[in-house]
Amino acid sequence: MKIRDILKEKPVTISCELFPPKKESDFDSVHSAAQKIAGLRPDFISITYGAGGGTSKNTVKIASMVQEECGVTSIAHLTCYSSTPEEVDRVIDDIKAHHIENILALRGDPPKDSSLPLPGHYSHASELVRQIRERGDFCIGGACYPEGHVDCANRELDLDHLKEKVDAGCDFLTTQMFFDNNILYRFLYRALSKGIDVPILAGIMPVINARQIQRSVQLSGTELPNRFCGIIDKFGSDPLAMKQAGIAYATEQIIDLIANGVHGIHLYTMNRPDIAGEIFHNLSYILGREGD
Repeated sequence: MKIRDILKEKPVTISCELFPPKKESDFDSVHSAAQKIAGLRPDFISITYGAGGGTSKNTVKIASMVQEECGVTSIAHLTCYSSTPEEVDRVIDDIKAHHIENILALRGDPPKDSSLPLPGHYSHASELVRQIRERGDFCIGGACYPEGHVDCANRELDLDHLKEKVDAGCDFLTTQMFFDNNILYRFLYRALSKGIDVPILAGIMPVINARQIQRSVQLSGTELPNRFCGIIDKFGSDPLAMKQAGIAYATEQIIDLIANGVHGIHLYTMNRPDIAGEIFHNLSYILGREGD
């Protein structure tokens, strides 16, 4: 099923993200996590691609498994940085062969040993979106950054680039993680003023490890509100307390978002079905899933 149709049909959706194994020996554990998360009945599951396609070989394999074995709609990530149109075509062919109808089109992070893209290689997600749109009737998602992309000079320019991506054919957008809902609300108004009117899903990451969030903040430029910093200071050295606090904070974020009219929640699960399961349980009546 195409995600654009799911978003039209349901008043509120909740989806999850998985990442493929970095080592082939870890595939079974990721396969197990995918089955358990699919058992929570999210509206769809997205499968990441990895910097420079580093974990890409299992992306389509897992996305297909989620659909065929678990009966949950999947979306395969596809990154294009430093890729040629011919290389991208081969991946699209593979996605199509596995009957996957949804692609999340991303520029992707440059590999650590990468220089600037060579002539004839892609450097922007909008280029990838156009190619996917030309290749068939896919539902195409894209990423957006409520606090601005770290590589962009300012937020207005970042919104201009986002408008280009939407105009190229994106059906919906998913935000990078954020921890202050007011940042998202301001971003939604600014996006709408630019004529960006596709559905925007709020990306939520439950933080259960203080070191994990420190690294993520360095990479993404995400701001941490004082209230959240206080939680890390108080509970960061106690794994069980930090897990409980992180789940509670993410739950409160989602409740506030839904109460204020946000129709799509995307949960960055970190391949942890236990974390996702507790959040789904906390939201069971709010999402109308009280029988789960």
